[in-house]
Amino acid sequence: MTAATLTAEAFGERLFDSVLGAMDMWSIYLGEKLGYYDALAGDGPMGKDELAAATGTDPRYTCEWLEQQAVTGILEVDEPDLPPAERSYTLPAGHAEVLVGRDSLNYLAPLARLVTAGGIQLPALIDAYRTGGGVGWGQYGPDMRTGQADMNRPWFLAALGSDWFPSVPDLDKRLRSGGRVADIGCGEGWSSISIAAAYPKTTVDAFDIDAPSIDAAREHAKENAVDDRVRFHNVDAGGVDLEDTFDVVTAFECIHDLPDPVAVLSTMRRLAKPEGYVVVMDERVSERFAGRGDDIDRIMYGFSLFICLPDGMSHPGSAGTGTVMRPETLRSYARQAGFEDVEILPIENDFWRFYRLTH
Repeated sequence: MTAATLTAEAFGERLFDSVLGAMDMWSIYLGEKLGYYDALAGDGPMGKDELAAATGTDPRYTCEWLEQQAVTGILEVDEPDLPPAERSYTLPAGHAEVLVGRDSLNYLAPLARLVTAGGIQLPALIDAYRTGGGVGWGQYGPDMRTGQADMNRPWFLAALGSDWFPSVPDLDKRLRSGGRVADIGCGEGWSSISIAAAYPKTTVDAFDIDAPSIDAAREHAKENAVDDRVRFHNVDAGGVDLEDTFDVVTAFECIHDLPDPVAVLSTMRRLAKPEGYVVVMDERVSERFAGRGDDIDRIMYGFSLFICLPDGMSHPGSAGTGTVMRPETLRSYARQAGFEDVEILPIENDFWRFYRLTH
């Protein structure tokens, strides 16, 4: 039975489960922003007064949050029959990895920031849907920017130089021998930093139009001791006027966001040496629309509805791509930009697909 043919009762149950999921997301947002999870993970079982004191929060609100977290199964409570002031709450190790394990590939707490930042803009989104306007990236606020960066950070640091790029031997060899890289749409810089960290002989020039992202990227590069080999440029990638050429040109998870993807891809082609690699990483959505989709398509359409498409549409004359950029769409943009073709690289990942644009 498909979603379209569920009974009213069954579909009502699905909707109710979605409401519970939304409540969990908002409660996780509170727990992360107020420091509750960090305190519980660092100091072991805590009661409401102890947790409130450790986080500078109100004990009554803290008590309600703790009880909700226990009821929904995120925290464990010792002796629930005790009075509220005497109960102790624990963040289980597996849950802690997901909520505060910032280096883990299982770290998902930033999703709560992304979902909340999108939800806050619902009034503006209603207006955009009616008028054909948009909601620009900056309007979503720091939670959107840091949420995306913190979600991608562990993947770039853990997988880019040990799994993804080594899966393409020629690309890996070029970087190990000391290639020059141009990283387009770098955001807070974790792709650029990861390339420099994995390939000590490389240098990276990274570009992004968002000034707060570039400021954060420079700090991240210093903290990771690669600032001597990574330069960040606060510029529209479509207008990069460097005369330099690069051995590898990359764009990680950004082409679908761009109002003019063809212009940026044209810049990437110009920046690449004749024999250079041009690599695009974007969402691993289904290759064609077929009605009901899997969970990856569902979440990507969600991001598109509330974040990526409105951001792209906030610019006049936008291509309006949205998050769900299928391979044929990228191929069309690439050919308009002067590339010969697009090939899918043999890099396995559940969320992202990697392309080489040939020229």
